[in-house]
Amino acid sequence: MHKQKSLDKSELFERTPVPKAVMTMSLPTVLSSLVMVIYNLVDTYFVGMLNNPIENAAVTLAAPVLLAFNAVNNLFGIGSSSLMSRSLGKKEYDMVRRSSAFGFYCSIVSGALFSLLYTLLQKPLLVTLGTDAQTVFATGEYLKWTVTFGAVPAILNVVLAYLVRAEGNSASASIGTMGGCLLNIVLDPVFILPWGLNLGASGAGLATFLSNCASCAYFFLFLYRKKEETYVCIRPSGFVADRSIVKEVCGVGIPASIQNLLNVTGMTVLNNFTASYGANAVAAMGIAQKLDMIPMYFSMGISQGIMPLVSYNYAAANIRRMKQTILFSAKMSLGFLLVIAAGYYAGSYRLISLFMQNEEIIRYGGDFLRGLCLALPFLCVDFLAVGIFQACGMGAKALVFAILRKIVMEIPALYILNSIWPMYGLSYAQLAAEVVLAAMAVCFVRGILKGSSQRENP
Repeated sequence: MHKQKSLDKSELFERTPVPKAVMTMSLPTVLSSLVMVIYNLVDTYFVGMLNNPIENAAVTLAAPVLLAFNAVNNLFGIGSSSLMSRSLGKKEYDMVRRSSAFGFYCSIVSGALFSLLYTLLQKPLLVTLGTDAQTVFATGEYLKWTVTFGAVPAILNVVLAYLVRAEGNSASASIGTMGGCLLNIVLDPVFILPWGLNLGASGAGLATFLSNCASCAYFFLFLYRKKEETYVCIRPSGFVADRSIVKEVCGVGIPASIQNLLNVTGMTVLNNFTASYGANAVAAMGIAQKLDMIPMYFSMGISQGIMPLVSYNYAAANIRRMKQTILFSAKMSLGFLLVIAAGYYAGSYRLISLFMQNEEIIRYGGDFLRGLCLALPFLCVDFLAVGIFQACGMGAKALVFAILRKIVMEIPALYILNSIWPMYGLSYAQLAAEVVLAAMAVCFVRGILKGSSQRENP
């Protein structure tokens, strides 16, 4: 049975034509990513239908806390899945099982700790997020459902998707993610709007909590039905925190986790700057950011989708196939983002008006979206490079990029551009950072491919 499983897994990674293999792995990931963004937009749309900037601002101000979930997701999701795919490439199947169990149980413990810490530190944290007397209650209610009650299922369902995708089951992983998001979209109007439960931002949080629970239930059912066909192990007996697993998972996962914590820091700084200009500015920035997430998540979906292919072929020393995978993915992602960036720039004000019928919010949001969308083509190159670093177990390189992006470039740019061009300059900080990082990314990836070609199998 195990021998047959290994043959089934290797077909996609080793012999399927590269364009087909990339599409097989990345298309479901992109679709699930886009559904997640659509859910975020629908969330904002229904909260916006209340025509209450305070409720809309609450969802925006809470975003850094939810983004912090990705620190845990990346630590145990990216860290464990990278080790799993590299172990598959080396035909070390017992390591695949043990690394998946390690990621699963660590994500549960981390989610519980996240929930506990937020609940204990709620008041000072809400102040740090930029809430004021108007927005503190609505923000706290939203976070009650998404963090106090919802941290464990929110983290666990993402980590499970990474583990399932690591051995080539990209479509199944994406079904679990998309199913939860689609349920959330259905529940949102019922919980948010006056004709339903009329809970506002709190209702959006409750819908998110229930949908994440549903996603977890799907993955448990999937693993139970495929228990004879998968290396993903969630049995307690499979959990072994030996030194080699901890080192490999943390070597990739910790830099990925720090990267997201730095993203949280950057978003918090941006929200605090924006909050000083009032609730309308916060609401406008939130809408612009969520529109910007559509192409951004497409690019992230490509980079995450091809990670198992890159990991497997890097470990198997099939560098030619690895290079073909990277080049095909780069052309596809960059071409899409160039088109979207042009469309966003031309139609920015009309896009913002779809979410809020407020002239000031439309004016602010349109200008914000124009600044944000210009960074998209450069973000594509950066995301792809970081995905390659993580896939190859080069966590240190990914960490260098994270520190350069937020600490060295983007956060200082927020201060400088806001002083030069108050409020409007905030949306151009990302562009300033990504132009430099994209050039560096090309150099780093070329160096990896050149160095790896020396150990390629004949």
